[in-house]
Amino acid sequence: MEIREGLIPTALGTAVTAAGYALKQKRGSNKMIANTVFGFGLAHIVLGSIDLIQHRQ
Repeated sequence: MEIREGLIPTALGTAVTAAGYALKQKRGSNKMIANTVFGFGLAHIVLGSIDLIQHRQ
């Protein structure tokens, strides 16, 4: 089974973005940490998508 380059960072970014979004919705959480996790996930999605586009077959 061959995994395309960029697929793992994109999937990881999706999971981290979802976790950051959940933290943002929670009332007692630190908003700066929630925004940092959310942004980190979005960055992984963007960079993974760039890899997927650049390494098409």
